[in-house]
Amino acid sequence: MSAIHIKFPALTLKAGPRAFTRIRQQGLNAMQVGTLPGAAGGPKALGIQGLDLALFGEWLPTAPRERSLIGASVGSWRFASACLPDAAEGIRRLGQLYTEQHFSKGVSMAQISQSSRRMLDELLDGRDARILDNPHYRLNIMVVKSHGLLADDHRGRLGLGLSSVIADNLRGRARLSRHFERLIIHDPRLAPPLNALHDFPSRYVALNAGNLRQALLASGSIPMVMEGVRDLPGAGPGTFRDGGLLDYHLDLPYSGDDIVLYPHFTDRVIPGWFDKTLPWRRACPQRLQDVLLLAPSKDYLARLPYGKLPDRNDFKRFMDDAAGRQKYWRTTMQESQRLGDEFLELATNGRLGEHLLTL
Repeated sequence: MSAIHIKFPALTLKAGPRAFTRIRQQGLNAMQVGTLPGAAGGPKALGIQGLDLALFGEWLPTAPRERSLIGASVGSWRFASACLPDAAEGIRRLGQLYTEQHFSKGVSMAQISQSSRRMLDELLDGRDARILDNPHYRLNIMVVKSHGLLADDHRGRLGLGLSSVIADNLRGRARLSRHFERLIIHDPRLAPPLNALHDFPSRYVALNAGNLRQALLASGSIPMVMEGVRDLPGAGPGTFRDGGLLDYHLDLPYSGDDIVLYPHFTDRVIPGWFDKTLPWRRACPQRLQDVLLLAPSKDYLARLPYGKLPDRNDFKRFMDDAAGRQKYWRTTMQESQRLGDEFLELATNGRLGEHLLTL
């Protein structure tokens, strides 16, 4: 894609201390990037599609190397799409399939899960092995195993379980270990790009052809919206759900000395899904030392239809107007080319460091 004339900054760029100093002194080139996180956020992913296309379709291929992609929920779906033989085609196909979903009033969790399975089948189209043998990208999928009432899909019992989670999270994020175990289902060719995890019980599971689809489905299975995935191959018995419940914006201890390039929906890193309404619950600065975060600017968002990125509430907001929602989402995807164009321009002309803010 060629850069277009942009009268206002489309991107906000924020960097952790080490990344900030390094980029200010040396600039940024693709060879420096070793890890890319992808946050949970549902349809918000469509709102940064142009940024994904610029990164995976143009910029990263200029310096091919082994890279870790680590995603929760829709982040794992974005990165699985980028691991397909044609990354740009995969990313666009995900946007198309997501946009074309339509749910009637009173839709059940089972029906949404079935729709997601169909979407995944159409996205991968029998190319599962191409994700697993991608020459450059190593996929890591964040999932949680649910304990107690959270292992049940009965709305009443699940609702009680979630109420307990919310209460415990208010008392302290560490108390979520009573309810969840973290699983990182990863490409066995490379260890996940993380230092030791001490905050929650955590397990590593090898990603393979027998669990790829179920891992992706589990990673996006939001409780009360979708059914949990049962007995994930390689992970043992149990009910597995959205990885964003614990790791919403992937506030994780990234390892190594490479730049952690984070294409994100917002300029804030929120630790867990239950922290969205808790402004005092912030990411750990030590974990973000090497992170370069790219997010839509406030000016950019203000000029979008409805002044925001797509979100899950749009399914309700446009319940009787699926065509209107789809038009809005497609417009947002088209506009997001500005995000990718601006990144490519800044990275190419060496001026990215001039626009950095501290994360």
